[in-house]
Amino acid sequence: MIAARLNGPADFAGWRREARRLALARVQPENVAWLTGEDDAGLFATDSTAPAEGEGPALTVSRRFIDLAENVVCHRDAGRFVLLHRLLLRLQDEPRLLDNAADFDIARAEAMARSVRRDLHKMTAFVRFRAVSGADENGPFIAWFEPEHFILERAAIFFTGRFAGMIWSIMTPQGSLHWDGATLQLGPAASKADAPDTDAMEAYWLTYYANIFNPARLKPKAMKSEMPVKYWRNLPEAELIVPLIASAARRAEDMVMRAPTQPPERHVRQLRHRPEASADDPAITSWQDAAAAAQRCRRCELHCHATQTVFGEGPLDAPILFVGEQPGDQEDLAGRPFVGPAGQVFDRAMKEAGLDRARAYVTNAVKHFKFQLRGKRRIHEKPNVGEIKACRFWLDLELQFVKPRLVVALGASALRSLTGHAGALASARDRELALEDGTPLVATVHPSFLLRLPDEEARAREYARFVADLARVQQRTFRH
Repeated sequence: MIAARLNGPADFAGWRREARRLALARVQPENVAWLTGEDDAGLFATDSTAPAEGEGPALTVSRRFIDLAENVVCHRDAGRFVLLHRLLLRLQDEPRLLDNAADFDIARAEAMARSVRRDLHKMTAFVRFRAVSGADENGPFIAWFEPEHFILERAAIFFTGRFAGMIWSIMTPQGSLHWDGATLQLGPAASKADAPDTDAMEAYWLTYYANIFNPARLKPKAMKSEMPVKYWRNLPEAELIVPLIASAARRAEDMVMRAPTQPPERHVRQLRHRPEASADDPAITSWQDAAAAAQRCRRCELHCHATQTVFGEGPLDAPILFVGEQPGDQEDLAGRPFVGPAGQVFDRAMKEAGLDRARAYVTNAVKHFKFQLRGKRRIHEKPNVGEIKACRFWLDLELQFVKPRLVVALGASALRSLTGHAGALASARDRELALEDGTPLVATVHPSFLLRLPDEEARAREYARFVADLARVQQRTFRH
C-alpha cells in the first residue's frame, strides 16, 4: 500500500498533486491509502515509484472534472479520494466519461458534489452572527455553525466579501475562521459554548422575522425542505417558527376578514374634483411647491381610488436618488415611500451595503397606489405605460431639485420611467447606463421581487445579489 498525505480533509491542491503523481505511475486506487492531517500511516510505505512533477506522459482532464473534484473533496465520505483517483484514471481512456450520467462512479460523484454545494448554500444562508460583550457596530461578532461536510475554507470567500467591514469569527466542530477586517486566519475546532447565546440586536431581528412572515403563503413542507429542521437549533428565529405555523390559519383568516383599506367613496369624489397641477405651472419653483402640487394631481385615473399621493422623501442634497415602481398598501396609507415589507428589506440591504437611507432620496415612478380589490384586500397591480408616462412629470421635478450624482432604478417600471423605453432588466442590470443629462444610472431589482420568490434558497441568493448591487452603488458614489 502507498500512503498519500494531505494537509487536511478538504485539501484539494494536495489531492490534485498526489493524484497526478499516482496516475502518471498508473498506481491503482485500491493500492493507495489517503491520509489527512493527523492520520497515522501505520504500516503504509511512502510512494517511491511515482514520477516527479513534469516527468512522464501528460494527463488530460477537463475544467469540468476539476470543478467536480473541488466539490467532491469537501464531502465527508471517506471514499471520496479513491473515487476521484479512479475517475482520473478512467478519464485517460474514456475522455467522454463525464457525459455518462448513468455511470455508477459519475452518478456517485455528482451526488456528492450536489450535497456539498447545498451545504455551502445552507451555511451562507443560516450563519447568524452575535455580538460579543463590549462589541461596537463593527464587532467583534461570533457565529456557530455545524456543517455537514468539510466546507469551511470554501465558504470563507463568501463571508470575507459579504462582511468585509466587520470583525468576526465563525466556529464549527471542524475548525474556525477569524476575520479582522483585512486578514483571514484558520483556527482549531470549537464547541457551541464558545459562541454567545444571544445579543442585544436579536430582539429586533425576531421582530422583523415575525412581521415578514406571511401566513397566507405558508407551505410547511417546502419551508422545511429549504430550512431543514436540523439547522433550527442554531437559528434564533427558530423559536418563532412553531408558534407562527400554529397560528397561520387563524392569521390568514383574519387577513381575509379584515376591513378593506380603500378610501371611502366620499374621499374619491373629493379627489376627482381637485384642480390638477399643470406641467407649466409657474408656481412650482421648489421641491416644496412640487410636493404640494402633487397632492392635487389628476394626470391619470389612479388618483380616483388611492388614499393620497405618495411623493418622494429625503435630503435635497442627496448624492443618490432611488426610484421604485409605485407605493404599496402601507405606503398609500402612511403617505411615505418604502415603509412596508419591501421597504424593510430595502432598509436592511442598504445597511449591509454600507449605505445610509437618511442620506438618500427615495421616490417612485408612479405616485399613486394601483390595486385590485379582492374581497376586502387591496392587491398590488402593475402600472401601465400611460400611467408611468403621466407621472414622469413629477419624477422630472424631483430629479431637477435633488440633482443626484447617481440614480438607481429599482425594477423594470422604474427603469422604463427613467429611460422612456422598455428594456430587459436582466441585461440593463449589468450595463453602464445614464440619463439624458448624463447622470449615471444603475438598474437592479425592486425589493418586493425578493419577497415574491418561492423558496428560501432563491430568496437568499437574490438578496445577496441585491446587496452586491447596492454595494457597487456605494462604491461608485463615494469612491472619490
